[in-house]
Amino acid sequence: MTKSSLTRRAVLGLAGAGTLWLAGCAVTALPGQSLTVPADAKFAVLPLSNATDVPLVERRAQAITVSLLLQKGLRDVVVYPQKPSDNPLDAEPAVSTAQALAWARQQGARYALSGTVTEWRYKTGVDSEPAVGLTLQVTDVTSGQVVWSASGARSGWGYEALAAVGQAQIEALLRGIRVAAGAAKPAVAS
Repeated sequence: MTKSSLTRRAVLGLAGAGTLWLAGCAVTALPGQSLTVPADAKFAVLPLSNATDVPLVERRAQAITVSLLLQKGLRDVVVYPQKPSDNPLDAEPAVSTAQALAWARQQGARYALSGTVTEWRYKTGVDSEPAVGLTLQVTDVTSGQVVWSASGARSGWGYEALAAVGQAQIEALLRGIRVAAGAAKPAVAS
């Protein structure tokens, strides 16, 4: 082999190793547009749907989402009341979108956040990496129109906590929501 072919193989080998390294921590966050809301806009967080086979993950994701919305500067966040249960087999009846939006209107909310948890687990295998996937959307309660949506998935390393990976993914999705300090009129930017 010539010196240049050895150099090319070494570079390709390093590039391949880098690709494998990046694949171990895959991240996807697709906030399609941004939404700017005043800090005093009342936000209702509706129950998230659980499209996984893991019980109660929607409540974990919802709790993280509420905390992150408050950290963004929203001052008035209300959470749809759900029956507390320690038994994951004690299924609560599903709430329809119409019921949840009616509740948000009764609360005087301007916006309602909903979504679906599509993955929230440790992958099986040697490393057992955490993997999270979800979608979020914000509906203007008055008009019933979806004004913002985002979806994404993330996997972490075997030593990372599932909740930490979930929080990082939800935070990445919520970057599409900007909180304005004043009581300015909300604006949607594409």
